[in-house]
Amino acid sequence: MRTKDKNRPIGIFDSGLGGLTVFRAVRRLLPAENIIYFGDTARVPYGTKSKETVRAFSKEIAAVLSARGVKLLIVACNTASSLALEAVRSVSSASVIGVIEPGARAAAAITRNKRVLVIGTTATVASGAYGRALRKIRPDLVVREQACPLFVPLVEEGWCGKRVAELAAAEYLSPFRKKNFDTVILGCTHYPLLRKVIVRALGAGAAVVDSAETTALEAERSLASAGLLRTGLRGRARFIVSDAPEKFRTLASRLLGIRTGRVEVHRF
Repeated sequence: MRTKDKNRPIGIFDSGLGGLTVFRAVRRLLPAENIIYFGDTARVPYGTKSKETVRAFSKEIAAVLSARGVKLLIVACNTASSLALEAVRSVSSASVIGVIEPGARAAAAITRNKRVLVIGTTATVASGAYGRALRKIRPDLVVREQACPLFVPLVEEGWCGKRVAELAAAEYLSPFRKKNFDTVILGCTHYPLLRKVIVRALGAGAAVVDSAETTALEAERSLASAGLLRTGLRGRARFIVSDAPEKFRTLASRLLGIRTGRVEVHRF
């Protein structure tokens, strides 16, 4: 394998800011990798949009990242992973991984009482993608899925620590507080930024599966099997958004401690 092939970047895309949780996990696990991150901030959120729209948006972004020569494409958006993964593969020049299956495998391995709660966007929950993935691994699992549509706008507004976030979490999740789910999947890459709020709403005790960490491990396995892992000096990172670069840069620093530097704008 030629060195220049290994130097090609990993592409990561999300509907907005939330996929930076995947970026951060990949950067920690694979510090030598070059990464291009695309946040579709002009069209966030994806979770309230139709399947056809999510597929169209996802294919557009995949084409942009393919044109930049990515060696692996990570669909960091759970909604796009559940509705558009095959559509993305149809236009991507690189291997494609989503966040659904890595998260499902982790939850199936962790649960002790076979009761798993999935929280996600309206579109992700309606797709039933997590339920199918979990039952394929362990048919005996009891799976419940709950849509939390206000969570993404709250994160994109930077309101993770405000009272309104606590109220929304309580409204969505209090019915599950005493239902004995020992594992909860954060089925949206925005949701780790609300982790403390979510845990308080559900009550202590449930194991929390963050698909960002499991997806980073999947990326490492995929690159290693293809002979594309990069080693050596710390890799470079580039950030692209479809709108509001200054807001993206500010929230990336404040909420995740990620210093993006200049953020490029690509308008569709």
